[in-house]
Amino acid sequence: MPIDPTAAIGARLPDRSFSWTESDVLLYHLGIGATTDLRWTLEGPELTVLPSFGVVVPTFHETDPPPLDLPGCDLDLAQVVHGSQTVEVSGPIPTSGSATLSTTLTEVWDKGSAAVIWQEGIARPQSSDEAAGAELWRVRSSIFVRGEGGFGGDRGSSEKVSVPTREPDATTTYAVAPHQALLYRLCGDRNPLHADPDFARRAGFPAPILHGLCSYGIVLREVTDLLFDGDPSRVRGFTARFSGVVFPGETLRINAWNEGERVVVEAKIAGGERDGSPVLADCVVTPAG
Repeated sequence: MPIDPTAAIGARLPDRSFSWTESDVLLYHLGIGATTDLRWTLEGPELTVLPSFGVVVPTFHETDPPPLDLPGCDLDLAQVVHGSQTVEVSGPIPTSGSATLSTTLTEVWDKGSAAVIWQEGIARPQSSDEAAGAELWRVRSSIFVRGEGGFGGDRGSSEKVSVPTREPDATTTYAVAPHQALLYRLCGDRNPLHADPDFARRAGFPAPILHGLCSYGIVLREVTDLLFDGDPSRVRGFTARFSGVVFPGETLRINAWNEGERVVVEAKIAGGERDGSPVLADCVVTPAG
């Protein structure tokens, strides 16, 4: 049986210890399209870290495709796509440091034709650090595994975020560079789906697609610039569901509605044959403080 929920749910993955430097932060920001604002792209005291960096930094220096050796799960990488992602920071992420991520598989949903596997992780400073034990950030994510449903498990819930009917408080577009997936894969995600045309076709796509987490970072960076004066310390969290794909060379249209305690966001393709196609849905940016 490819997925055994009784073995998966509640299983704790091996702790992952990792370190990062200013250079890693700069590369990540460049990978998600920061080009001119020196708060994102120049080392030194003014450098700030986008909260979404906390999602990718544990695997930032890995060069192999992401492993799928999850307890109770026998998965084919070509059948897996990122379903959703949340990050919540306890405070600004340092521009360099060391931490340990502890992760647990929390849920396995049976969608009939597919399975959804959820995991949650908490990053804390390593024991040698002065603040050992304090929470730096936490993440929650799901993967969607095509063809692995039908095992009789819980179908799970669906929490939709309604987009306001009024005009957005802020809107912008971002042109995804043709080479953007090739640059972003240097941030630790070497899945060939984003670089190898033959692998992409085997996975059901006409060409390599942009990493979902690249779109995720682009959208959060743009909203931070639009509504938080480019200051990531004013952002506590970001959650989004990956509702569609982006091909390098396409343009994103990002709309944001400021509701005070939260900012509702949507991202779609702008222009071309796929104009209006969804990219990110059920998106919420939570302000700090």
